[in-house]
Amino acid sequence: MKSAFAAAAACGLLLSGTIEAAEIKVLSSNAAKEAYTELFPQFEKASGHKIVITWAGTNDIKKKIAAGEVYDLIVIASPEMDAFIKDGKVVAGSKADLVKSGVGVAVKAGAPKPDFSSAEALKKTLIAAKSVGYSQGPSGVYMAGLFEKMGIADAVKAKAKVVTPGVPVATVVRSGEAEIGFQQVSELIHEKGIDFLGPLPVEIQRITTFSGGIHAQAKEPAAAKALQSFLTAPERAGDLKKHGLSPGT
Repeated sequence: MKSAFAAAAACGLLLSGTIEAAEIKVLSSNAAKEAYTELFPQFEKASGHKIVITWAGTNDIKKKIAAGEVYDLIVIASPEMDAFIKDGKVVAGSKADLVKSGVGVAVKAGAPKPDFSSAEALKKTLIAAKSVGYSQGPSGVYMAGLFEKMGIADAVKAKAKVVTPGVPVATVVRSGEAEIGFQQVSELIHEKGIDFLGPLPVEIQRITTFSGGIHAQAKEPAAAKALQSFLTAPERAGDLKKHGLSPGT
């Protein structure tokens, strides 16, 4: 109750004029889309601010920032955020770890459920699969490296269905183009037409932290900071969990 009261009090300060109502431009990774689609309206209602959101994959976020597009808050995987800070694209000291996500596994709805209970079981499943889907984002980069470690990179590459940035892996799984697919749990868990089978086993799991940072040219840095504080409040944990995410810290 204390944290909820504190959050309400903070939002009350915003409405009282400490920070005038603003339009916050957010550029965010699709990994947080389902959770933030639910949470952003709550923040808008409490604060009086309006959020204008652009969803994109990691590669497209990097392209947009490189092209000089201006936002107030950027949400992307932590290593990329560090690179933005190093390059002066994001304000130093403004980084906040927002959410964590693991890599999940999915098949087409109703399809046989493959064994991925261990690294060895997954290796056998991948060798037997007719096609394998993954992204070009953090989960896809990790899976490509895992295939290398397993010694099956060439075999998987020959039957890989790598989706273009911003396109859900569920698209190729649902259509049958990929017999098995891998992506962030948060990007699979609510998709229709597929069966989300669960996260990779702990021994081969990769947890990605997605961070928020204030753009160096932000027009509404104070409001963006208030949004960061709202998203990292302890009471957000339950909302994140049902969307396959956990708090960033």
